[in-house]
Amino acid sequence: MHPNASRLKRTAVRLNAEEPLWLKAILIVSAVLITTWIIIVPVVYVFVQAMSEGWEALRANLLDDEDTLHAIWLTFTVAPIAVMVNTLCGIAAAWCLTKFQFPGRTLLITMLDLPFAVSPVVAGLCFVLIFGLQGYLGEFLRDHGMKIIFAWPGLVLATTFVTIPFVARELIPLMQALGSDEELAAVSLGASPWQMFWRVTLPNIKWALLFGMIQCNARAIGEFGAVYVVSGHIAGESDTMPLRVEKLYQEYNNPGAFAVAAVLTLIALATLVLKLILEYWSQRSVNAATTEGATP
Repeated sequence: MHPNASRLKRTAVRLNAEEPLWLKAILIVSAVLITTWIIIVPVVYVFVQAMSEGWEALRANLLDDEDTLHAIWLTFTVAPIAVMVNTLCGIAAAWCLTKFQFPGRTLLITMLDLPFAVSPVVAGLCFVLIFGLQGYLGEFLRDHGMKIIFAWPGLVLATTFVTIPFVARELIPLMQALGSDEELAAVSLGASPWQMFWRVTLPNIKWALLFGMIQCNARAIGEFGAVYVVSGHIAGESDTMPLRVEKLYQEYNNPGAFAVAAVLTLIALATLVLKLILEYWSQRSVNAATTEGATP
């Protein structure tokens, strides 16, 4: 536990007691109204519309539509690949940025935030200009029978780009706070690099790593802009679930669109539940370690 945690908690309690009642009431009511109308109402509306024609229609919209099934399968193929790539790259980037000092380090840290600053549509267009048939590598790819744009490799590229920061940005502050003392001690005792990583570094960063992977997965599943550009929006071939929702809605198939949207919403809610569970276990782990350290 942070050494100043108790003092900060006492300060927060004192400030809370000093706030006037009318200000508390205004803030609480405002927060409830904003949360209700911006978050709760849209989520409930998605499920209401998805169930508007009953369970049988919902099942038919999801399971009897081959294009929708393919979109679901493609989404659950692309997202794990992007999460796996970003997990490996995020660990490598965090290790590099926190354990070493080198020219260009600040630039690399800044570049990690680039996907947050660049529009996903612009990122998708860049991939088209590089890997498309008329792009810089288009002729080479065509001559070697490789297809990236308007196929699943392009979806993986676009999804990986927009989700790059999540794992690294979750790990970097933690690894900076932990320092290198434990790794240096492990090396001095004869541990190999792999032993040092698996037995020292990974146990210390496991919760932050899981949080980053969860956020990365949620973002990957819901990505629309970059994927829209590189997919070509081809039904039954390159449509992911967000693209399928948009196409069904344009075809005035509202029950079908909301059925797929309900699946996406369930995934989002499951992600929140998983995040809460991980936070609970993480806090239990911290409390157990604090208690064990305080025991003589």
